[in-house]
Amino acid sequence: MPLRRSVAVVLALVGLAAVVSIAGILFLFLIVSRGPSVPAQATLVLRPGGELVERLPDDVVGQVFGRDAVTLRGFVDSLRMAKRDPRITGVLLLPTALELPFWAKVQELRDAILDFRTSGKPVVAFLEYGGDREYYLASAADRVYLLPTSPLDLTGVASYEIFLRGALDKLGVAPDFEKIGDYKTAANQLTEKGFTPAHREMSEWLNRDLYAQLVRGIAEARSKTDAEVRALIDEGPFAPEAALGAGLVDGLAYLDQLDDEVPELRPASGEPRRIEGSDYARVSPRTAGLRPRSRIAVLHASGIIASGKSAYDTINGPIVGSETMVEQIRRIRDDDSIRAIVVRIDSPGGSSVASDVIWRELIITRDQRPSRPLVASMSDLAASGGYYIAMPGQAIVAQPASLTGSIGIYAGKMALDGAMDKLGVSTETVTSGSNADMASPFSPFTPDQRVKLQDYMQGFYRSFVEKAAASRRMTPEQIDAVAQGRVWTGQQALERGLVDALGGLEAAVALAKERADIPADEDVELVAYPPRRSVYEALREQFGSSRLGVWNLLAGGAERRAMAALTAPVRLFRRGEPLALMPFAFVR
Repeated sequence: MPLRRSVAVVLALVGLAAVVSIAGILFLFLIVSRGPSVPAQATLVLRPGGELVERLPDDVVGQVFGRDAVTLRGFVDSLRMAKRDPRITGVLLLPTALELPFWAKVQELRDAILDFRTSGKPVVAFLEYGGDREYYLASAADRVYLLPTSPLDLTGVASYEIFLRGALDKLGVAPDFEKIGDYKTAANQLTEKGFTPAHREMSEWLNRDLYAQLVRGIAEARSKTDAEVRALIDEGPFAPEAALGAGLVDGLAYLDQLDDEVPELRPASGEPRRIEGSDYARVSPRTAGLRPRSRIAVLHASGIIASGKSAYDTINGPIVGSETMVEQIRRIRDDDSIRAIVVRIDSPGGSSVASDVIWRELIITRDQRPSRPLVASMSDLAASGGYYIAMPGQAIVAQPASLTGSIGIYAGKMALDGAMDKLGVSTETVTSGSNADMASPFSPFTPDQRVKLQDYMQGFYRSFVEKAAASRRMTPEQIDAVAQGRVWTGQQALERGLVDALGGLEAAVALAKERADIPADEDVELVAYPPRRSVYEALREQFGSSRLGVWNLLAGGAERRAMAALTAPVRLFRRGEPLALMPFAFVR
C-alpha cells in the first residue's frame, strides 16, 4: 500500500475514532443530564428533616458533604413534578427531626403535599417520632402511621427568650442602647432581666396566632373541630395507643410493615418500587412532561443583612451582603430574557444602611421596566430589614406563620469600663473632636451623644415608615400604628395591610406570572440568584474573613442560634451601627 494511501487510511480511522468518542461523550452527557431513571409505578420517598434550608449549604462543609442535601424548594419542586409524572403513583413521607425555630417553611412544604394530593395520588406519612412540627407536616397526608413504641409529642407552641442583663451586671458590662418603638425588643435581651409589658404582649400575641394555625391545620386534616383539637393537645403527649384511639394517627406499624398496611403504594404486581427524593430531585423535569418556556429570576436574600460581600458564618449561617446583592440585582436587570423577578426573603434584618442600599437597587430595577413585575416572597422571616427589602415589591406574599413587620430601629453599644475595673485593667482615652469617642467600647454615651444618636434614629424610622406607606398605599400614620417595632405573623400582617396574599414561593411565582402576562398553565424556569459559590470561594470567605474568623469553628443546632442572635451585633456590624433587626426567640 502506498505511503500516501496508508496515511490517509490512518487519518480516516483516527477521525472515525474521534467522532465515535465525541458521540460517546455526548451520549453519556445526555444520560447524566437526564438524571436517575424513574421506574414505572414508583413511590416517591421524601425525608424532610433538619432546618429545611432555603438553599444548599454554602460553607466549606456544605460544599463537600452537602451536595446531596435537599432544600425546601427541592422538596416542593419534586412534589410539583411528581404530581404530573405518570411514573409516580404515590408519596411516602418520612419526616425526621425538624430543627426549625419557626413554622413557615413547614407550612410551605405542607401546602405542597396538599397540592400533590389533588392529583388523586395517595400520600402516606410514617412517623418514627412525632413532635409538633413533624406531626403537623404528616397530618397533610391521606394516612398517618406511627411507630408502635414511639410517643406522639403533640403539646402546643411555646417560645423561649433569653435575658442577659443580670449576667452583664455581674460582669460589670453596661448595655447602652436606644430604640424607636416600644415593641422594638431586640436589645431587650441585653438591657432587661425579663419581659417588658410591650415585649410580653407581642410574644403572647404571636404565640396565640401560631397555635391557632397549628390547631386549624390539624383539625381540617383529621376532620375534627378546633375545640376538639385544642382539648387533645392539652392531653398531650400521647402514648402510641392513645394517639391511635384519639384519631390522630391511622395505624401503628414499623416501616417494613407499610407495604402490607398500605396496598395503594404497591404496584398491581411485583415488589414495591421506590425512588428517593434526593435522586428524584436530579431527574430532568422534561422527562416528567414539564416544558419551561419563560424565565423568572428568584433573588434569594437568606440570612442577616450586612454591608459588604455576602459570606457564610457557621453560627449565623448565610450573610446577605449589600455589595453582592447590588451586583446580582444589576445582573438580573440587564438580562432581557427575565420576564419577572421574585425576591425570596428569609431574613431577620440587620444593618439599616445595608437594607436601604438593597432597597434602592430594587426600586431602580422595578421602576426601570414596570412591565417586568417584582414580587416579594417571605419564608420563615422577613422582618425589620427583611421587611425593608420586601417593600419594593408590587405585591408581597407571606406564609400565615411568616414573621414580618418589626418596622423599627435600635442602636447602642456595650460599655466595658466596669468589667475592666473588675479585672484591674485601666483605660485612658485621648480625643480630638467632641464626639470622637462616641463609639468607645469603654464608656456610655454622653448626653449630647445620646441626643445625636436619637436624632439619627428618629430620622431613619421616619424614612422607614414613609417608604412603607408609599409601598403599601397607606398613610404614614396608618403604618406607624402597626409599626413601632412590632413583629406580626403573616396572617396578622395580611389583616393589617402589610402583605397582599398568603402562600409560599409557588404562590409568589403564580402572581408574578399573572402580572407578566404569562399563562397560568405555562411552565417557567426559575433562575436562582446569587449563584452557588465555588469551593475556593467558600474556603477564602470562611477562613480568610476577619469578620467571621474563629467563630466558624463553633457548634451548630439550637445553641448556635442563640449564640448567633446574641453575638451578631458585635461580630457582623460596625460598632454603634443602627440596626433594623428583629428579636430572637426559640419557638417550640
